[in-house]
Amino acid sequence: MKQTLIAERVFDGEHFHHNQAITIEDGRIVSFDRASDVEPILLAGTLVPGFIDVQVNGGGGALFNDAPSVEKIKTIGQAHARFGTTGFLPTLITDDIEVMRAAADAVAEALVLNTPGVLGIHFEGPHLSVPKKGVHPANYIRRISDEELAVFARDDLGTKVVTLAPENVAPEVIHALVECDVRVCLGHSNAEYDTVIKALEAGATGFTHLFNAMSPMDSRAPGMVGAALESQNAWCGLIVDGHHVHPASAKVAIAAKPRGKVMLVTDAMPPVGMDDNASFELFGTQVVRRGDRLNAVTGELAGCVLDMIGAVNNSVSMLGVAHEEALRMAARYPAEFIGHRQRGVFTIGARADMVLLGSDNQVARTYIDGQLVYQA
Repeated sequence: MKQTLIAERVFDGEHFHHNQAITIEDGRIVSFDRASDVEPILLAGTLVPGFIDVQVNGGGGALFNDAPSVEKIKTIGQAHARFGTTGFLPTLITDDIEVMRAAADAVAEALVLNTPGVLGIHFEGPHLSVPKKGVHPANYIRRISDEELAVFARDDLGTKVVTLAPENVAPEVIHALVECDVRVCLGHSNAEYDTVIKALEAGATGFTHLFNAMSPMDSRAPGMVGAALESQNAWCGLIVDGHHVHPASAKVAIAAKPRGKVMLVTDAMPPVGMDDNASFELFGTQVVRRGDRLNAVTGELAGCVLDMIGAVNNSVSMLGVAHEEALRMAARYPAEFIGHRQRGVFTIGARADMVLLGSDNQVARTYIDGQLVYQA
């Protein structure tokens, strides 16, 4: 199927264009020429590359950890498509090995079925630090074993991300994970600076929700935060919801890191895409929503009700980031982190994953592989 869209404005991942035509065929961009053998569709608004979220625990009332299945992944993807997410990694937080296997099976099946938006899987744990566990269940936090390694080594899971605490996983094991095509992120960790550096040298390339649940930066103890800010090569996920990270800290991180190394993530939980303030259960603990904040009844922040267009707009309003840079932080930079360079930009041959923003910078339409999957 071929179609040509002409939008009032188009952001191609680097620059804005006016009244730009984009022709799509078989899910990819094939031309920017208005000349086409199909009647163009005129779009009022700004067409931008689709957002990629590498940390999505849930949405639409569904939690990935709660009996992982293809249907649950579909529900989560549909909820986030309303907010411009065209690619995501269903994220499993620390759990039993059988749940990990079930999650892997669900993602593998979803990829075979070409489930819209699914790019792979993110295992956030279980090899974390108990002192920095957040709401992760302490009883499932454990040393890495051959059972987990067998799951991480699977070659049918698309993009694989594993978040671990480097004080609990040796550099040689991190190197082995990287050799199995795993993108290793560091997080939920109380590691000293030198331990973090060794993990980076072993092949770790990312930091999970920078500042949150990691050893802080001090004058004589740089910790994980200091190592993350110092690294010129590692990507940092940033939750811009006004609760997880103070705007001043987020500004410092963006100023310190090279351009392209800070990406927006949501750490989203089941309430995303739901209109009520209902609480939900996480490993037997009630999580309560109060407006745009989630807290376990024990007090900890418990993920987010943040969505990607919210993260983009917050980056502009709270942090003073230019709109085009906020769009890159939501699309191009996470695409580069996971090695999907045909996403996050509009170029010939790129995936036709697109979001139409209205004049209020809210999502009016979402396209995945050129197919309209959401319309406001």
